Amino acid sequence: MSLRISFFGIAFTLVALSATAQQGTQVGFGNPEHDSSAPVEVISDQLDVFRSEGKAKFTGNVVVTQGLMKLFGDIVDVEYAENAEGETEIQWVHANGNVTLLNGVEAAEGDDAVYTVATGVVVMTGDVLVTQGENTLAGEKLTVQLDTGIGEMEGRVRVLFNPESEPEQPE
Repeated sequence: MSLRISFFGIAFTLVALSATAQQGTQVGFGNPEHDSSAPVEVISDQLDVFRSEGKAKFTGNVVVTQGLMKLFGDIVDVEYAENAEGETEIQWVHANGNVTLLNGVEAAEGDDAVYTVATGVVVMTGDVLVTQGENTLAGEKLTVQLDTGIGEMEGRVRVLFNPESEPEQPE
């Protein structure tokens, strides 16, 4: 893993410590080998389908999985549409309430997250907290490009860097 995508590399730490409310901080997040074209699985306690609108609402212990990425929430709304081949594809996933995003060994928590499947981008808002081992990064908005493993934390960015903790790397 290069320094550019290493979550707590020295360059990241120096940039993060100098962040202000108006600037974003580039961060690495998860597995840069994410495949946005992989199947998406959604598990929940209840499902309501609104076929004419191309939407579905999953409620209760919702888990959305695509490859190594998992997105958890109390309520998850999904918009889907048919592609050129007539197959149904998920366009976006909107999770809210107790939202957690896991990607490899990293985790992010927030109030709300929108995952746009075609672009592989997750935008998480509301007191976002990213953890990796004993290291943490907090801010108001996290935008992650899952296909590259690079994200940006915006808002008043706070970092707790523990140089003695060595985060596990996925094999």
